[in-house]
Amino acid sequence: MDHLPYRPCAGFMLLNPQGLVFVGERLDPSAHGYWQMPQGGIDPGEDVETAALRELEEETGIGAALVEVIARTAAPLRYDLPPELVGRVWKGRYRGQEQHWLLGKFLGEDRQINLNAHDHAEFGTYRWVRPALLPELIIPFKRPVYEALLAEFAPFIA
Repeated sequence: MDHLPYRPCAGFMLLNPQGLVFVGERLDPSAHGYWQMPQGGIDPGEDVETAALRELEEETGIGAALVEVIARTAAPLRYDLPPELVGRVWKGRYRGQEQHWLLGKFLGEDRQINLNAHDHAEFGTYRWVRPALLPELIIPFKRPVYEALLAEFAPFIA
């Protein structure tokens, strides 16, 4: 497993006007019951901000015109997959993800959220939560990333 690279990934922490964070409940059977923020792979030739905004739009229907980007992580955050998932996820090509995160304000209204905006929906439902709740909602092996993300973005979400 140590010989495998990390999958390049971008994510988006979206705040509503009340300072709550968007999370979606995963449809994937192996992660059902867990909630996460929009995120996904960076395509070849794509920069981090473009990838994060694309993932946000694909997973929520929220386009770039409805967000104001206010921060970005200084360095990527990594997590390793549990050993039992390494051969099953991403066709066994990666050991985990190296995630770049953006933080932004949602300028739209909930009626503009569309979880079926893309052919392959990631989330079955969504909700807005207090930032401090994020680590307990995410699948446990990703928890350290969410904790580090909260610490880094604390000046913007307090």
